[in-house]
Amino acid sequence: MFRLRPTFTRALARALALPVVAAIGLALIQAPPAAAASTLTNGGFESDGAGTATPTGWSTYSAAGQNSASYTEAGGHAGSYRLTHYSSSAYKVETYQYLSGLTNGNYTLTAWVRSGGGQNSAYIALKNCGSTDQRTDLPVSSSSWVRIVTSIAVTNNQCTISINSDANAGNWINVDDLTFASGSTGLSIKGADISSLAKSEAKGGVYKTTSGTTGDALAILKSAGMNYARLKVWVNPADGYNNKARVLAMATRIKAQGMKLLVDFHYSDTWADPGAQAKPAAWSGHTYSQLKTDVYNHTYDVLNALKAQGTTADMVQIGNEINAGMLFSEGSTSNWSQLAGLLNSGYSATKAVSSSTLVALHLANAGDDSAVRTWFDNAASNGVNYDVIGLSYYGYWHGSLASAQTTLDDVASRYSKPVFIAETAYPFRLDSEDSFTNIIDTSAELVTGYPATQAGQAAWFRDVMNIVEAVPNGRGLGVFYWEATWSAVTGNGWDPTDATSGNGWENQALFDYSDKATSAMSWFSHR
Repeated sequence: MFRLRPTFTRALARALALPVVAAIGLALIQAPPAAAASTLTNGGFESDGAGTATPTGWSTYSAAGQNSASYTEAGGHAGSYRLTHYSSSAYKVETYQYLSGLTNGNYTLTAWVRSGGGQNSAYIALKNCGSTDQRTDLPVSSSSWVRIVTSIAVTNNQCTISINSDANAGNWINVDDLTFASGSTGLSIKGADISSLAKSEAKGGVYKTTSGTTGDALAILKSAGMNYARLKVWVNPADGYNNKARVLAMATRIKAQGMKLLVDFHYSDTWADPGAQAKPAAWSGHTYSQLKTDVYNHTYDVLNALKAQGTTADMVQIGNEINAGMLFSEGSTSNWSQLAGLLNSGYSATKAVSSSTLVALHLANAGDDSAVRTWFDNAASNGVNYDVIGLSYYGYWHGSLASAQTTLDDVASRYSKPVFIAETAYPFRLDSEDSFTNIIDTSAELVTGYPATQAGQAAWFRDVMNIVEAVPNGRGLGVFYWEATWSAVTGNGWDPTDATSGNGWENQALFDYSDKATSAMSWFSHR
C-alpha cells in the first residue's frame, strides 16, 4: 500500500444506537444475581418488552444508584428488543448474569453491539470464572450492528456475563443476541509490516520503548507481543532496499526474535497497489509465457534462499493489492485466464520450496464485499490455487467496521479459507514531522469516534483485531499493522528513485515523533 494523496433528546439518542468498544477494569458485582442457571437466559432481551430496567435472567448494578441507565427498548438486532445503556447525565452501570453448574472448559461469549462512542469504557466481559477475567471493548459504530466475542477458561464451574458502561452524559450502547457456548477464540497473527526498517536504520532512524530507552525496533515490537513480521520484496529497486538481499538479512533478525515471516511479493521494482502494477524493468517486453517463468523463478529464488539460511517463510503473498491484477497489462483482470496462470506460477514455486508455507492472495478494500466476492469467484472459476485470503482495511478509505466484518465473514464462509487483515493503520496525530504532507492530515478524513491521538490509534487497532477475532469457526487469523517503523528519517522517503522524497506515513507509525513506542503497540498482546 502507498497512496499520495445530548442536545439530542433521549428518544433520538436511542434511535441512533450502534457499536463502540472501550477497555477498563471490570466493575465489581455488589448484589446477588437474579437467578443462577447453567445456560444463558434471555440473551436476546425478548422476555419483557420495552422499559424493563432488570430483564428476566439479568441483574443490574450501579454504585451511584443509576440502575435506570440500563433498560430494554424496541429495536433489536434480530428480534424486537435490545438492551440499552443511556442516561442524560454521566453514569456507571453494569448488567450481568451469573451462571453456575457449568462443565469446566473453554467458553465464548458472543454479542451484537452498537455504540455512539465517547464513553470512558464500554465492554462485555466474562469474570469470576476461575481464570483471568476477559473482556472485549465495544467498537464505535453509530448505525450498524457489529459482532464481538470474548472467551475464557472456566475452571470453577461458574462464570458471570457482564455488560459494562462508564459513560459521560448522553453516551449510549446497544447490546443484543448474546450467546454463551463452548469454544475459544483468539488471534494467531499479531503482526506488522516493517519493510521500511532496514533503510530507516541505515539513515539514522532511532527507536525507543515507551519509557524512552533506545533499542532494537524488532525487540521492542516483540516485547510488546508482536509475533509475525511482513516484508515486501521488489525485484530490482532503484535504492537497493526491499530486494532479495535485504529481505534475507532482515529475515534473519525476524526469526532470531522468534517471530514468523510473511514475504509480500510485489513483482515490481516499486510500489504495487490497485492502480499500479508495473512490470520490473528486467521483465519489460516479455511475453505472457515468459512472465509466468519470471514469476516462478523470482518466487523460487527468494524463498529458496530464505530456506537455505534457515529462515523459511511461513507465508507469502503472490502479489500486493491485486484487485485489478498484476504485471500490467498481461496479468490484468481483463484477462483472468492469464492472471490465473501467473498466480498459479507463484503458488507452484512457493510449494516447491516448502509445502508448509501458506500462500495468500491479497486485495485492497475489505469494506467492499461485492468486489472482493466477485474477484475470488473469478479466481475460483479460473482454478487459482491459494491457502489464505488477505485484505487491506483502512477505515478512512474502506468504510465501516461493520462493512469490513461483513466481507471477512462472507469470504471466510464462501471459500472456506482463513482470512486476515494484511494492512491497517491509523494516525496518532495529523501534523507532519518532515516537510512532506501526510497522507491523512485533516480531521475530516478520520473515522468517526476515533481521534488522531495515541488513544484513537490504539482503539482502532484494537477494534480491527476484534472483528477479525469474531470471524466464525476460528477462520480469523489476525492483523498486520502496516509500516509500523516508518518514522520520518531523512533519506527514507516514499520514492525509491528519489533520495529527497519525504514520508507521508510517519503519523501512522507505531513510534511517535519522539521515537517512542505508541500505546497502540500494546495491542499486540491481545489474546
